[in-house]
Amino acid sequence: MATVPSVSYSITVRLEVPAGGKAVSLLTHAVENAGGIVTALDVTNAGHEKLRIDVTCAARDTDHAQAIVDGLGAIEGVVIHKVSDRTFLMHLGGKIEMQSKVPLRNRDELSMAYTPGVARVSMAIARNPEDARRLTIKRNSVAVVTDGSAVLGLGNIGPAAALPVMEGKAALFKRFAGIDAWPLCLDTQDVDEIVTIVRAIAPGFGGINLEDISAPRCFEVERRLRELLDIPVFHDDQHGTAIVVLAALTNALRVVRKELADVRIALAGAGAAGTAVLRLLLAAGARHVVVCDYLGAVHLGRDDLDDSLRWIAEHTNAEGYSGDLRGAVKGADVFIGVSAPGILTGDDIATMAPDSVVFALANPEPEVSPDDAREHAAVVATGRSDYPNQINNVLAFPGVFRGLLDAQADGVTQDMLLAAARALAAVVTGEELGPNYIVPSVFHPDVANAVAAAVRESAGGKVRGFTEA
Repeated sequence: MATVPSVSYSITVRLEVPAGGKAVSLLTHAVENAGGIVTALDVTNAGHEKLRIDVTCAARDTDHAQAIVDGLGAIEGVVIHKVSDRTFLMHLGGKIEMQSKVPLRNRDELSMAYTPGVARVSMAIARNPEDARRLTIKRNSVAVVTDGSAVLGLGNIGPAAALPVMEGKAALFKRFAGIDAWPLCLDTQDVDEIVTIVRAIAPGFGGINLEDISAPRCFEVERRLRELLDIPVFHDDQHGTAIVVLAALTNALRVVRKELADVRIALAGAGAAGTAVLRLLLAAGARHVVVCDYLGAVHLGRDDLDDSLRWIAEHTNAEGYSGDLRGAVKGADVFIGVSAPGILTGDDIATMAPDSVVFALANPEPEVSPDDAREHAAVVATGRSDYPNQINNVLAFPGVFRGLLDAQADGVTQDMLLAAARALAAVVTGEELGPNYIVPSVFHPDVANAVAAAVRESAGGKVRGFTEA
């Protein structure tokens, strides 16, 4: 799928040009002729004979960025000095840091923040462990835990390569909900070891956010930790995705004037995200769902069903459809994809029911081209930021954890997830709602507060474990 230039592939080219002549005016033309977009052009050093200029531009990918550099270098008199990838520059030294909330300017302040004064606080917590939430960072801290086995769409790239993503997640927690989140990238993919490690570090945190752990191990890790810990365990790839999908679908169905209980839904993907989306859809009232994995529709007649797939087969596909995804999409009102790129075409979307809804959420390349889907569907959403209706987990997890921490909840319930989805959907007002605006922007000021308030109200005090329909 062809993409447009993006700030994700933004580069700054430091070059030198003759002070006279046409070289300067040719710089922008060279970038545009290569298909890039100039976002800034700054003269950093000027002389009588030479000018040093920084040209910042957006490209489609790394190969395209190189083509832009080659185009600039081909201009007569231009000398390329340095090319900087702005995304890598942002990550230099990491994206987060720890800061003290209290001043340490003199001996008195040091004596209260640390020894000997801190000993009194420690003894108070030893006498009453619940005081840890009041007197330590536990009340506002979340551990972002991964084993690096399913990072974004990159696959099993390991814990070190996962760290930039987990840092980003921690930065989002802070930016959107004021939560201090700490990346914990574990150098093990053994379920028993992951559970043991997380259980051991849990006393220092108010919640656990599991991230980018591959299925089906993620189900076992989450289940066991929920049973062992007295703080909420939330798997964002499952529950965060499910919340935003349900919120978006709620509003999309308002646009096309259909009811969740009546529509036929074809769901591509039976892994962690797909299963969680399905569970929340069913809890919200969906009744006609067919789930497909890479082998086709999930049904009770298949002989390869593990526990997760068997649950899906038992709760969906009442008619026993056994064909492929294309057949499941035919006549469906809704398609939701959390699977693989390019598995459907615009012609497939054309076979759906009138006023259809398409959520093609594989990222960065969706299950079907959004442009092709728009020719036939009434509402289209993706996981991408360069199309309307971006289904992004950051709409959910900061507010969910803000609510959980504020309520001092010790678990998560299905009702909380439903409440979060309803609150997120309600941020989009009736006057704003339309085919290209079914979910609010991640920068909408009401998102995190609305979701947090709904979760706090649903918690109604402390809860234990995770209950599902």
